[in-house]
Amino acid sequence: MTAKNSKHVVLAAWQALASRDPQRIAAMFAKDAEWLAPQGNATAIALNSTSHMIGREQIAQSFGSDIWKLFTANVKVEFRGVYAEGDVVIVEERMQATLANGNAYDNDYCFVFEVEDGLIRRVREYMDTAKSHRMIFAADRSKS
Repeated sequence: MTAKNSKHVVLAAWQALASRDPQRIAAMFAKDAEWLAPQGNATAIALNSTSHMIGREQIAQSFGSDIWKLFTANVKVEFRGVYAEGDVVIVEERMQATLANGNAYDNDYCFVFEVEDGLIRRVREYMDTAKSHRMIFAADRSKS
């Protein structure tokens, strides 16, 4: 695939993720796709989930419903850059949201997408894990 086509696939996948529609999300990923986030990241711990999702169904379940139990309101994603070279697309973004515990969430991410035959084959996710832990596991501000 060309870089332009790979970039188009990844941007369409972000729209699918934002839709929260598991079928639409699954359609963007290869059957055996992998999503790798840092081991022990706060989101995976809070949701009693894995940091290494395997298969389009697991990815679709996670982004279609599971993460919305944690990021409950005011979710905003701001793209800071999208860069493509052949089948690899890098996305820099800032995510903000209100967490289930009432805390504000605000973190920067970098994602490396590998596209194959018009589908996402692998995603490597990077973020400030210590910052995520502080926001997600801090005292519940909604009861203050």
